[in-house]
Amino acid sequence: MKLVIGLGNPGAEYNFTRHNFGFLALDFLFKVKGLEWESREKFGAIYKKVGETIFMKPQGFYNTSGVPVRAMMNYYKIPAEEILVVLDDFNLPFGEIRFREKGSAGGNNGLKSIIQELKTEEFPRLRLGTGNEELRRKIGDTDFVLGRFSAEEKAKLPEILTLLSKSSYLEV
Repeated sequence: MKLVIGLGNPGAEYNFTRHNFGFLALDFLFKVKGLEWESREKFGAIYKKVGETIFMKPQGFYNTSGVPVRAMMNYYKIPAEEILVVLDDFNLPFGEIRFREKGSAGGNNGLKSIIQELKTEEFPRLRLGTGNEELRRKIGDTDFVLGRFSAEEKAKLPEILTLLSKSSYLEV
């Protein structure tokens, strides 16, 4: 059994914000594959089991993502090396995708929460670049990650998400 976690914040006010890139990636994949999320939450997350993979979007705020991740992993007895966390990363240029088998949180509060709850950094993650150094300096990190994608970025999202949905990382 594998677990794929998209990070983001629940609620319509966070749709198309940079911090919800993980949610967006899974939602796009579901649309392309004709899948729908379960209508009920389990362990504080919406989810869908597809074959031997569970896809989930924690429904607490970003910096508490580890709690539902740990609950789902414990219930299904999924080891840390069998999860994949899909998240935004403002340290990567917009549109760049970086896969790592393990590593630190790198300042990402969602990863910090997951690392704290799992008590390990030994799990894969797929970082989706949202970087725009000039804008971050101007408005600050919090407003940057909670801000919506610019019109130029939004125009490039279908290409990035299509590439991601066809990758081996998110096989369905």
